[in-house]
Order: sequence, then C-alpha cells, then structure tokens
Amino acid sequence: MEIGLSTFVETTPDVKTGEVISHAQRIREVVEEIVLADQVGLDVFGVGEHHRKDYAASSPAIVLAAAASQTKRIRLTSAVTVLSSADPVRVFQDFATLDAISNGRAEIMAGRGSFIESFPLFGYDLQDYDELFDEKLELLLKIRASEKVTWRGGHRPAINNLGVYPRPVQDPLPVWIGSGGNAQSAIRAGLLGLPLVLAIIGGRPVQFAQIVDLYKRAAIQAGHDPSKLTVASHSHGFVAEDTETAADKFFPSTQQAMNVLGRERGWGHYDRSSFDAARSFEGALYVGDPETVAQKIIHLRKNVGVTRFMLHVPVGTMPHEGVMNAIRLLGTEVAPRVREAVSRWEAEQ
Repeated sequence: MEIGLSTFVETTPDVKTGEVISHAQRIREVVEEIVLADQVGLDVFGVGEHHRKDYAASSPAIVLAAAASQTKRIRLTSAVTVLSSADPVRVFQDFATLDAISNGRAEIMAGRGSFIESFPLFGYDLQDYDELFDEKLELLLKIRASEKVTWRGGHRPAINNLGVYPRPVQDPLPVWIGSGGNAQSAIRAGLLGLPLVLAIIGGRPVQFAQIVDLYKRAAIQAGHDPSKLTVASHSHGFVAEDTETAADKFFPSTQQAMNVLGRERGWGHYDRSSFDAARSFEGALYVGDPETVAQKIIHLRKNVGVTRFMLHVPVGTMPHEGVMNAIRLLGTEVAPRVREAVSRWEAEQ
C-alpha cells in the first residue's frame, strides 16, 4: 500500500488576511514539501497542471525536477497532465528528462482535466474534448513503446519514423489514467492495461468499488492480468495532532476554494455542515488525527481496492508550516499504521 500526496499549488487569497502569495514563493514551498515527504518515507508526490491565476504550476515536470535532485526515493508524478491540450512528444520528453534526473522515479498521470483554460490557450476546440484525449493518449503510448515513431492523427501533424529523446530510465515510463469516476475512463484504462487514479472528492468513497470492478473486468476482457494493475485514490484531507484541530484548520481554505469553484460551476453553497458530513467515516474527506485518517484509508483499501492513496493538501491556501506538519504526520504516523494493517489484512486473504 503506497501513501503519498498531491497538490495543485494554489495561490488563492489567504482567508484571514486576504493576501495572495506569489507564484514563485508557492512553487518554492511545494519543492520543500516534496523534499519533506521524501524524508518522512512517503511513496509518491503529485503536482497538478493548471493555467489560471490562482494556480502556480502550469508545468508540473519542472516543479518535480526541482525536487528530484534533492530527494532519494519518492516517486514524482503529474496529477494530472492535461493531455488533451498538450503535445504528447513534449510531455514524454519532459517526463523522460525528469526520469533521468530522479534516476527512474518519474510518472505521468494523464487526464482530460476538470478545468478548460488550457484549450483556448493552446488553440484547441472544446468540441473536440474527447477526441483530443483519445488521439493524444494513443500517440503518448506509441512514443513510450518505441524510440522511432510513425503516427498520423487528426489534430496534430503526422510523425514519420522520427526518434523521440531522451529515452527514460524506466522501461516503460509509467503512464496512469486519471479519472473523476467516469465509467468509460475506467474501462479505457482497463482495456489498455494502464493503472487508474480515481479522484474521490465527494459522495461515499465505497461507491467507487463499482468503477474499480468495471476497470478490472475490462482489463480481463483485453487479456491483462488484473492482479498486476494498480488503482490509486486522490482525496482531499489534512492531518493534525487531534481531529478537531485538523478540521478547524482545514475548513476555512476548503470552504473558500469550494465556493469559488461552486460559483463557476453552479454548485450549491459549501458550509461547515457539508464539510463535517464529508469527514465522517464514510465520507470523502480524510481529515483528522493520524488514527482517524489511517482508519479511513484502511477502509478504502479493503472496500474499494486502492493500492495507492494520495492525500490532496492543501485545498486553497493554507500556512506552509501547517501543510509541512500534516506531511510529517502522514509519513511518520499515518503511513506506518496503514501499511501494517493492510499487510496483516492481505496476509489473511
């Protein structure tokens, strides 16, 4: 059972002061967070790609590369790469370079993205949303499989027997499919034999067991060994020494961020009652003391089948020292509990 973190490198106004941290400072803080995550024994750190003012990381590979030479063991992934509006050649080159710097610890998490700013920015039509992803994923996997590539599609110039360099340390370079729980995304990942990441940020996480079942059925149908496929969860949360402190610290920035997105997307108002319901044992928020968070992750492993859990923190803008403390507790207190319990449970199966 792998335990790690993800971040969107947010630069929203501070809830208390209204001040906005600079993109440069927040990026430097994230590098410190990745280094600490490595030091406390966490397995993976993911950085999301966005192209708007309140998010600082438009190029996750560069942020991850900054941390690669300062870390030794932790795996470094995008979370996600918005593949639909990216050039798969460049994506592969960037992450192959990261793989070299980290000596084989890079991963790509490919997704459509839940934000659309990158489409007009790079000159793509949203009407081609699904077609773009399918085509770009096909090309990315072809590049991964072969040094010389011949390919033709509808949205990018053809490639005729050209090499793509550098080649990564890992063969193959890991490519995950990121999904918000869409059945077709899970089925596609299964048919391709690719690992799946589920963004479990609402509702009851155990309901995602149905998606994992579809994923594994598709893998079997395509001739893949489902026991070799991995499923990850990306879920919001925060760890502190006691549960009430964790909730009180995590709620203000979470409420602010959720209501900003809610106004953009037509969601209802997010209040403390919504937050508290989501941090119940069956809810999608992993907020609490180390034992509370560990038990929820163990429950997810047993009932949904995830083999990697990524705690997404912060949501919105939180004090850097608080985020660092949450990372420290996740690595030193939560992860050992989860690994021990899951190992014991798996041995009994």
